[in-house]
Amino acid sequence: MVLSSTKRGDSTILVTGCSSGIGLHCAQALQARGWRVFATARQSADVARLQAEGLESLLLDLRDSTSIQVAVADILERTDGRLDALFNNGAYGQPGAVEDLSREAMREQFETNLFGTLELTNQVIPTMRRQGSGRIVFNSSILGLVAFPYRGAYVASKFALEGLADALRLELFGTGIHICLIEPGPILSRFRDNAHAAYQRHIRAENSPHREKYAATEARLLKKGPAAPFTLPPEAVLKRLIHALESPRPRVRYPVTVPTYLFAVLRRLLPTRMLDAILRRAGGEGRR
Repeated sequence: MVLSSTKRGDSTILVTGCSSGIGLHCAQALQARGWRVFATARQSADVARLQAEGLESLLLDLRDSTSIQVAVADILERTDGRLDALFNNGAYGQPGAVEDLSREAMREQFETNLFGTLELTNQVIPTMRRQGSGRIVFNSSILGLVAFPYRGAYVASKFALEGLADALRLELFGTGIHICLIEPGPILSRFRDNAHAAYQRHIRAENSPHREKYAATEARLLKKGPAAPFTLPPEAVLKRLIHALESPRPRVRYPVTVPTYLFAVLRRLLPTRMLDAILRRAGGEGRR
């Protein structure tokens, strides 16, 4: 895979979730490679900051249909109706035991991680069909392959995202539009900060049979620095994204980090109950 700063001509890409972490790093790096990057975020303050840093940034809130439609229309107006790629990166994690998740909490999780992503994707597909080409990359997770305890809402959204992407890939065969999934394990980002905010909004630990384990959950979310072994910087995702965008034959799936490779293999080889025991330990069983 070539990672030099080769010019990409007039290639255009829309990236969601660019306020920090993977989205910000990838937007900056792709712009440096010669891509015209539309870096989106859901807060006006973040959009202003991204613009000040030299990125072409727009407001896009995946929970808001109007926001999605306005952003796509604005981008297509700026590019004379062309969009070469979409990186569906925007997402967050709702911690909590499944029995403590309200319908509201699950709806909020899916509005961003699945429904908004679906709506945005469907907004750009007609443009790519007219062009006869395009790349749509979904940022999934190791938790789109296996489940960890106390991550049920996020797991459900990523399992659903994987299925959606698989179906879309089959449906778009022969159109010139490639569908790819990136499946990161632990990556350095502000993911835990956002997850902690969601935890505080929706989980009432004092009334839960899991309240003792929630203390450990909060400690994990508030911990500074890497919270898990084999944590990698966002550069690890960028390398896979560049291949997905620029290779003549992009892969369907791009595992990132040792845990993702490991659990992808164990899921195929081990009996379910044996895998469950490993997943309970790997997920901390509420202890980390």
